[in-house]
Amino acid sequence: MLVKTKAIVISSLKYQEKSLIVKCITYSDGLKSYFVPNAFAAKKSNQKIAYFQPMSILEIEANHKNKGTLEHFKEIKLAHAYQSISNNIIKSTIVMFLSEIIHHSIHEEEKNESLFNFLESALLWLDAHEEISNFHLILLLELTKFLGIYPDTSESELTYFDTKEGMFSLFQGTNCLSEHETFLFKKLIDLKFDSVQKVFAGIERQILLKILLDYYAVHLDGFKKPKSLDVLKEVFA
Repeated sequence: MLVKTKAIVISSLKYQEKSLIVKCITYSDGLKSYFVPNAFAAKKSNQKIAYFQPMSILEIEANHKNKGTLEHFKEIKLAHAYQSISNNIIKSTIVMFLSEIIHHSIHEEEKNESLFNFLESALLWLDAHEEISNFHLILLLELTKFLGIYPDTSESELTYFDTKEGMFSLFQGTNCLSEHETFLFKKLIDLKFDSVQKVFAGIERQILLKILLDYYAVHLDGFKKPKSLDVLKEVFA
């Protein structure tokens, strides 16, 4: 079936000498993997390697056979040409990190328009703003809504957060954050992308990042911490 849709690139893997296998989240069909022959050949101008950078937002025309095999692009163009992400080391590191997170978190091939819209809006916000020090933390937390593991905040006035149960607790059990960690986590829950960014010190962001990645690991089978984590820590040090 010939489909025209937007797609966000999650990963691209070199295959043999000249080809790529590209994984995308599409607006029309959710997660899809595509085979791109001769992606590194200069003459293949309609499927340039530059299109397949992590989290690029594309407009594609593709043949979807929906048989669990690799699909094929017919036409590709950028839906949005980023103005700052590609030449800003902090933003490009964040994007690399997030692409790994999504790669290890989302596995089901099912349509999810709200997830696509959220990711697209978040990426465009990142490209357009300079105060972005909490962006990755807010996005990781917001993404849990689409993964079905968002924390239960109905009793957020309680002192401790139980990472295994995903809820706040009056008592500090074995799976609970410390009182200080819980305090930081509550502050993060209240943040939006447009909130004042200077609410955490650098060490507090490191603590929150560890909390979030540990939370993902507890609740998502097979979740792996991103290889780009050390680079991300360095650019925010």
